[in-house]
Amino acid sequence: MLIGEVARRSGVSTRMLRHYDALGLVRPTGRTVGGYREYSAEDVRRIFHVESLRSLGLSLKQIGLALEDPAFTPSALVGDLIRWTEDRLEREQELLKRLRAVDASAPTGWQGVLRIVELMQGLDSTSAARRQQAVLARPESVAVPAELLAGAVLSESDPHVAGALCWALARSRGDGVAMLAAGVRSEDVDIRRRAVRAIAGMSEAPGATVVLAEALGDPDTTVREHAALALGRRGVTAAVPTLVGMVVEGSHDVDAAEVLGTLSRDPGSADRITTSLVDALAARTADPAMRIRVAQALVELSGTTVPEVLRQLTHDDDRAVALVASAFVAVLEERFAEDRADEGS
Repeated sequence: MLIGEVARRSGVSTRMLRHYDALGLVRPTGRTVGGYREYSAEDVRRIFHVESLRSLGLSLKQIGLALEDPAFTPSALVGDLIRWTEDRLEREQELLKRLRAVDASAPTGWQGVLRIVELMQGLDSTSAARRQQAVLARPESVAVPAELLAGAVLSESDPHVAGALCWALARSRGDGVAMLAAGVRSEDVDIRRRAVRAIAGMSEAPGATVVLAEALGDPDTTVREHAALALGRRGVTAAVPTLVGMVVEGSHDVDAAEVLGTLSRDPGSADRITTSLVDALAARTADPAMRIRVAQALVELSGTTVPEVLRQLTHDDDRAVALVASAFVAVLEERFAEDRADEGS
Protein backbone atom coordinates (compact mmCIF):
# COMPACT_ATOMS: atom_id res chain seq x y z
CA MET A 1 0.00 0.00 0.00
CA LEU A 2 1.49 3.32 -1.08
CA ILE A 3 1.83 6.29 1.26
CA GLY A 4 -1.11 8.19 -0.24
CA GLU A 5 -3.47 5.27 0.27
CA VAL A 6 -2.21 4.75 3.85
CA ALA A 7 -2.76 8.43 4.64
CA ARG A 8 -6.29 8.30 3.23
CA ARG A 9 -7.26 5.19 5.21
CA SER A 10 -5.51 5.99 8.49
CA GLY A 11 -6.17 9.72 8.68
CA VAL A 12 -2.46 10.37 9.25
CA SER A 13 -1.04 12.92 6.83
CA THR A 14 1.67 11.95 4.39
CA ARG A 15 3.92 14.55 6.00
CA MET A 16 3.51 12.87 9.42
CA LEU A 17 4.10 9.43 7.90
CA ARG A 18 7.38 10.66 6.42
CA HIS A 19 8.26 12.10 9.85
CA TYR A 20 7.55 8.71 11.46
CA ASP A 21 9.83 7.12 8.89
CA ALA A 22 12.64 9.61 9.56
CA LEU A 23 12.40 8.96 13.33
CA GLY A 24 12.32 5.20 12.85
CA LEU A 25 8.87 4.86 14.43
CA VAL A 26 7.15 3.36 11.35
CA ARG A 27 9.37 2.47 8.43
CA PRO A 28 7.66 0.99 5.39
CA THR A 29 8.65 -2.59 4.81
CA GLY A 30 9.25 -2.19 1.10
CA ARG A 31 9.81 0.11 -1.80
CA THR A 32 8.33 0.06 -5.27
CA VAL A 33 10.45 -0.17 -8.40
CA GLY A 34 10.19 3.58 -8.62
CA GLY A 35 11.42 4.01 -5.02
CA TYR A 36 8.08 4.89 -3.44
CA ARG A 37 7.30 3.80 0.14
CA GLU A 38 5.18 0.66 0.30
CA TYR A 39 3.49 -0.24 3.60
CA SER A 40 2.54 -3.76 4.64
CA ALA A 41 -0.48 -4.66 6.78
CA GLU A 42 1.88 -4.92 9.80
CA ASP A 43 3.20 -1.42 9.07
CA VAL A 44 -0.35 -0.04 9.06
CA ARG A 45 -1.09 -1.75 12.39
CA ARG A 46 2.03 -0.09 13.83
CA ILE A 47 0.81 3.30 12.56
CA PHE A 48 -2.45 2.84 14.46
CA HIS A 49 -0.45 1.75 17.53
CA VAL A 50 1.60 4.97 17.37
CA GLU A 51 -1.52 7.09 16.97
CA SER A 52 -3.18 5.40 19.94
CA LEU A 53 -0.19 6.19 22.15
CA ARG A 54 -0.11 9.78 20.88
CA SER A 55 -3.76 10.18 21.86
CA LEU A 56 -2.76 9.37 25.44
CA GLY A 57 -0.36 12.31 25.48
CA LEU A 58 2.97 10.57 24.88
CA SER A 59 5.71 12.32 22.96
CA LEU A 60 7.13 10.62 19.88
CA LYS A 61 10.32 9.86 21.81
CA GLN A 62 8.32 8.13 24.55
CA ILE A 63 6.36 6.21 21.94
CA GLY A 64 9.62 4.97 20.45
CA LEU A 65 10.74 3.71 23.87
CA ALA A 66 7.38 2.05 24.46
CA LEU A 67 7.55 0.23 21.12
CA GLU A 68 11.22 -0.83 21.18
CA ASP A 69 12.33 -1.13 24.84
CA PRO A 70 11.36 -4.53 26.32
CA ALA A 71 11.76 -3.10 29.85
CA PHE A 72 9.19 -0.37 29.15
CA THR A 73 6.15 -1.89 30.89
CA PRO A 74 2.53 -0.76 30.36
CA SER A 75 2.04 -0.19 34.09
CA ALA A 76 5.00 2.23 34.22
CA LEU A 77 3.67 3.97 31.12
CA VAL A 78 0.20 4.43 32.58
CA GLY A 79 1.64 5.66 35.89
CA ASP A 80 3.71 8.27 34.07
CA LEU A 81 0.70 9.34 32.03
CA ILE A 82 -1.35 9.84 35.18
CA ARG A 83 1.34 12.05 36.74
CA TRP A 84 1.81 14.10 33.55
CA THR A 85 -1.94 14.56 33.19
CA GLU A 86 -2.30 15.63 36.82
CA ASP A 87 0.49 18.17 36.41
CA ARG A 88 -1.08 19.51 33.24
CA LEU A 89 -4.51 19.82 34.86
CA GLU A 90 -2.97 21.63 37.84
CA ARG A 91 -1.30 24.13 35.51
CA GLU A 92 -4.52 24.64 33.60
CA GLN A 93 -6.49 25.12 36.82
CA GLU A 94 -3.96 27.75 37.91
CA LEU A 95 -4.33 29.48 34.56
CA LEU A 96 -8.12 29.36 34.87
CA LYS A 97 -7.91 30.88 38.36
CA ARG A 98 -5.74 33.70 37.07
CA LEU A 99 -8.08 34.41 34.16
CA ARG A 100 -11.10 34.49 36.46
CA ALA A 101 -9.28 36.82 38.84
CA VAL A 102 -8.52 39.22 36.00
CA ASP A 103 -12.09 38.99 34.73
CA ALA A 104 -13.53 39.61 38.22
CA SER A 105 -11.57 42.86 38.48
CA ALA A 106 -13.62 44.17 35.55
CA PRO A 107 -10.63 45.85 33.92
CA THR A 108 -11.40 48.80 31.67
CA GLY A 109 -7.96 48.88 30.09
CA TRP A 110 -4.74 46.95 29.70
CA GLN A 111 -3.14 48.86 32.56
CA GLY A 112 -5.59 47.33 35.04
CA VAL A 113 -5.03 43.85 33.63
CA LEU A 114 -1.27 44.21 33.89
CA ARG A 115 -1.52 45.41 37.49
CA ILE A 116 -3.57 42.36 38.50
CA VAL A 117 -1.18 40.00 36.70
CA GLU A 118 1.75 41.74 38.40
CA LEU A 119 0.10 41.23 41.81
CA MET A 120 -0.52 37.53 41.13
CA GLN A 121 3.07 37.04 40.04
CA GLY A 122 4.26 38.79 43.21
CA LEU A 123 2.08 36.54 45.36
CA ASP A 124 3.63 33.50 43.69
CA SER A 125 7.12 34.56 44.78
CA THR A 126 9.07 32.32 47.16
CA SER A 127 10.17 35.48 49.02
CA ALA A 128 7.83 36.56 51.82
CA ALA A 129 9.16 40.12 51.57
CA ARG A 130 8.31 40.28 47.89
CA ARG A 131 4.82 38.86 48.47
CA GLN A 132 4.18 41.48 51.14
CA GLN A 133 5.51 44.24 48.92
CA ALA A 134 3.27 43.09 46.06
CA VAL A 135 0.23 43.60 48.30
CA LEU A 136 1.26 46.88 49.90
CA ALA A 137 2.52 48.49 46.70
CA ARG A 138 -0.79 48.02 44.90
CA PRO A 139 -2.14 51.37 43.64
CA GLU A 140 -5.44 52.42 45.21
CA SER A 141 -6.91 52.88 41.75
CA VAL A 142 -6.55 49.16 40.94
CA ALA A 143 -9.50 47.09 42.14
CA VAL A 144 -8.28 43.67 43.26
CA PRO A 145 -10.89 40.86 43.33
CA ALA A 146 -11.72 39.82 46.88
CA GLU A 147 -11.65 36.18 45.73
CA LEU A 148 -7.98 36.53 44.79
CA LEU A 149 -7.07 38.08 48.14
CA ALA A 150 -9.09 35.55 50.16
CA GLY A 151 -7.46 32.65 48.34
CA ALA A 152 -4.03 34.13 49.03
CA VAL A 153 -4.88 34.56 52.73
CA LEU A 154 -5.83 30.90 53.07
CA SER A 155 -2.59 29.72 51.47
CA GLU A 156 -0.18 32.21 53.10
CA SER A 157 2.06 30.83 55.84
CA ASP A 158 4.00 33.99 56.68
CA PRO A 159 2.15 36.05 59.35
CA HIS A 160 3.39 39.42 58.03
CA VAL A 161 2.23 38.70 54.49
CA ALA A 162 -1.05 37.33 55.84
CA GLY A 163 -1.56 40.57 57.77
CA ALA A 164 -1.03 42.64 54.63
CA LEU A 165 -3.44 40.43 52.70
CA CYS A 166 -6.11 40.72 55.41
CA TRP A 167 -5.69 44.50 55.37
CA ALA A 168 -6.17 44.54 51.59
CA LEU A 169 -9.12 42.15 51.81
CA ALA A 170 -10.87 44.34 54.40
CA ARG A 171 -10.52 47.30 52.01
CA SER A 172 -11.78 45.40 48.97
CA ARG A 173 -15.32 45.61 47.68
CA GLY A 174 -16.21 41.96 48.15
CA ASP A 175 -17.57 40.07 51.14
CA GLY A 176 -14.29 38.88 52.61
CA VAL A 177 -15.89 36.96 55.48
CA ALA A 178 -18.10 34.95 53.14
CA MET A 179 -15.10 34.04 51.01
CA LEU A 180 -13.02 33.02 54.03
CA ALA A 181 -15.89 31.01 55.54
CA ALA A 182 -15.15 28.11 53.20
CA GLY A 183 -11.69 27.96 54.73
CA VAL A 184 -13.19 27.52 58.21
CA ARG A 185 -14.81 24.32 56.92
CA SER A 186 -11.72 23.00 55.13
CA GLU A 187 -10.35 19.54 55.92
CA ASP A 188 -6.88 21.11 56.12
CA VAL A 189 -6.32 22.33 59.69
CA ASP A 190 -3.75 24.92 58.57
CA ILE A 191 -6.31 26.49 56.24
CA ARG A 192 -8.90 26.56 59.04
CA ARG A 193 -6.42 28.30 61.35
CA ARG A 194 -5.60 30.93 58.74
CA ALA A 195 -9.26 31.52 57.99
CA VAL A 196 -10.19 32.01 61.65
CA ARG A 197 -7.24 34.34 62.29
CA ALA A 198 -8.22 36.43 59.28
CA ILE A 199 -11.90 36.63 60.22
CA ALA A 200 -10.97 37.46 63.82
CA GLY A 201 -9.17 40.53 62.51
CA MET A 202 -12.24 41.71 60.58
CA SER A 203 -14.08 42.88 63.70
CA GLU A 204 -16.59 45.12 61.96
CA ALA A 205 -17.39 42.82 59.06
CA PRO A 206 -20.96 41.50 58.95
CA GLY A 207 -21.27 37.76 59.38
CA ALA A 208 -17.97 37.38 61.21
CA THR A 209 -19.60 36.49 64.53
CA VAL A 210 -21.66 33.69 63.00
CA VAL A 211 -18.65 32.09 61.31
CA LEU A 212 -16.50 32.39 64.44
CA ALA A 213 -19.25 30.84 66.56
CA GLU A 214 -19.24 27.86 64.21
CA ALA A 215 -15.47 27.57 64.72
CA LEU A 216 -15.97 27.10 68.49
CA GLY A 217 -16.90 23.50 67.69
CA ASP A 218 -13.78 22.82 65.64
CA PRO A 219 -11.78 19.70 66.64
CA ASP A 220 -8.55 21.72 66.56
CA THR A 221 -7.63 23.51 69.79
CA THR A 222 -5.90 26.42 68.04
CA VAL A 223 -8.93 27.13 65.85
CA ARG A 224 -11.25 27.09 68.87
CA GLU A 225 -8.99 29.38 70.88
CA HIS A 226 -8.65 32.01 68.14
CA ALA A 227 -12.42 31.96 67.67
CA ALA A 228 -13.06 32.25 71.42
CA LEU A 229 -10.75 35.23 71.86
CA ALA A 230 -12.34 37.05 68.94
CA LEU A 231 -15.88 36.28 70.08
CA GLY A 232 -15.14 37.23 73.69
CA ARG A 233 -13.88 40.62 72.54
CA ARG A 234 -17.20 41.01 70.75
CA GLY A 235 -19.06 40.26 73.99
CA VAL A 236 -20.25 36.79 72.95
CA THR A 237 -20.58 34.72 76.14
CA ALA A 238 -20.66 31.42 74.23
CA ALA A 239 -16.87 31.71 74.23
CA VAL A 240 -16.62 31.49 78.05
CA PRO A 241 -16.05 27.69 78.36
CA THR A 242 -13.21 27.78 75.82
CA LEU A 243 -11.66 30.85 77.46
CA VAL A 244 -11.80 29.23 80.90
CA GLY A 245 -10.21 26.13 79.41
CA MET A 246 -7.38 28.27 78.02
CA VAL A 247 -6.69 29.63 81.52
CA VAL A 248 -6.75 26.14 83.01
CA GLU A 249 -4.47 24.68 80.32
CA GLY A 250 -2.13 27.67 80.19
CA SER A 251 -2.70 28.32 76.49
CA HIS A 252 -2.72 32.08 75.84
CA ASP A 253 -4.06 32.30 79.39
CA VAL A 254 -3.18 36.00 79.83
CA ASP A 255 -5.21 36.96 76.76
CA ALA A 256 -8.05 34.67 77.82
CA ALA A 257 -8.10 36.17 81.35
CA GLU A 258 -8.24 39.69 79.92
CA VAL A 259 -11.20 38.79 77.71
CA LEU A 260 -12.98 37.05 80.60
CA GLY A 261 -12.50 40.24 82.60
CA THR A 262 -14.23 42.23 79.86
CA LEU A 263 -17.12 39.76 79.71
CA SER A 264 -17.52 39.84 83.51
CA ARG A 265 -18.65 43.46 83.37
CA ASP A 266 -22.04 42.01 82.57
CA PRO A 267 -23.43 40.96 86.00
CA GLY A 268 -25.15 37.95 84.47
CA SER A 269 -21.87 36.67 83.05
CA ALA A 270 -19.67 37.51 86.05
CA ASP A 271 -21.08 34.81 88.34
CA ARG A 272 -20.95 32.21 85.56
CA ILE A 273 -17.30 32.95 84.83
CA THR A 274 -16.32 32.97 88.50
CA THR A 275 -18.13 29.68 89.10
CA SER A 276 -16.32 28.05 86.16
CA LEU A 277 -12.93 29.14 87.50
CA VAL A 278 -13.78 28.03 91.05
CA ASP A 279 -14.84 24.63 89.70
CA ALA A 280 -11.46 24.36 88.01
CA LEU A 281 -9.75 25.06 91.35
CA ALA A 282 -11.72 22.24 92.95
CA ALA A 283 -10.62 19.71 90.34
CA ARG A 284 -8.08 17.09 91.37
CA THR A 285 -5.83 18.12 88.51
CA ALA A 286 -5.47 21.66 89.87
CA ASP A 287 -1.70 21.82 90.30
CA PRO A 288 0.02 24.93 91.77
CA ALA A 289 0.80 26.45 88.36
CA MET A 290 -2.81 26.11 87.31
CA ARG A 291 -4.07 27.59 90.61
CA ILE A 292 -1.83 30.61 90.05
CA ARG A 293 -3.23 31.08 86.53
CA VAL A 294 -6.78 30.90 87.87
CA ALA A 295 -5.93 33.45 90.55
CA GLN A 296 -4.53 35.75 87.88
CA ALA A 297 -7.74 35.37 85.90
CA LEU A 298 -9.94 35.97 88.97
CA VAL A 299 -8.32 39.31 89.75
CA GLU A 300 -9.42 40.51 86.27
CA LEU A 301 -13.09 39.81 87.03
CA SER A 302 -15.78 42.14 88.29
CA GLY A 303 -17.75 39.54 90.28
CA THR A 304 -18.59 40.20 93.93
CA THR A 305 -17.44 36.74 95.04
CA VAL A 306 -13.92 37.11 93.66
CA PRO A 307 -12.32 38.61 96.83
CA GLU A 308 -13.54 35.74 98.98
CA VAL A 309 -12.18 33.11 96.57
CA LEU A 310 -8.79 34.80 96.53
CA ARG A 311 -8.75 35.03 100.34
CA GLN A 312 -9.26 31.28 100.49
CA LEU A 313 -6.28 30.84 98.18
CA THR A 314 -4.09 32.82 100.60
CA HIS A 315 -4.22 29.69 102.78
CA ASP A 316 -3.19 27.37 99.93
CA ASP A 317 -0.78 24.56 100.82
CA ASP A 318 1.60 25.76 98.13
CA ARG A 319 3.54 28.82 99.31
CA ALA A 320 3.80 30.35 95.83
CA VAL A 321 0.03 30.13 95.33
CA ALA A 322 -0.62 31.67 98.75
CA LEU A 323 1.76 34.57 98.09
CA VAL A 324 0.25 35.33 94.68
CA ALA A 325 -3.28 35.22 96.12
CA SER A 326 -2.25 37.54 98.97
CA ALA A 327 -0.82 40.04 96.50
CA PHE A 328 -4.03 39.96 94.47
CA VAL A 329 -6.17 40.45 97.57
CA ALA A 330 -4.13 43.59 98.31
CA VAL A 331 -4.69 44.77 94.74
CA LEU A 332 -8.46 44.30 95.08
CA GLU A 333 -8.54 46.12 98.41
CA GLU A 334 -6.61 49.04 96.92
CA ARG A 335 -8.92 49.09 93.94
CA PHE A 336 -11.97 49.05 96.25
CA ALA A 337 -10.56 51.96 98.28
CA GLU A 338 -9.96 54.01 95.13
CA ASP A 339 -13.51 53.36 93.95
CA ARG A 340 -14.90 54.49 97.31
CA ALA A 341 -12.79 57.62 97.17
CA ASP A 342 -14.05 58.41 93.66
CA GLU A 343 -17.65 57.98 94.80
CA GLY A 344 -17.12 60.38 97.73
CA SER A 345 -15.50 63.10 95.66
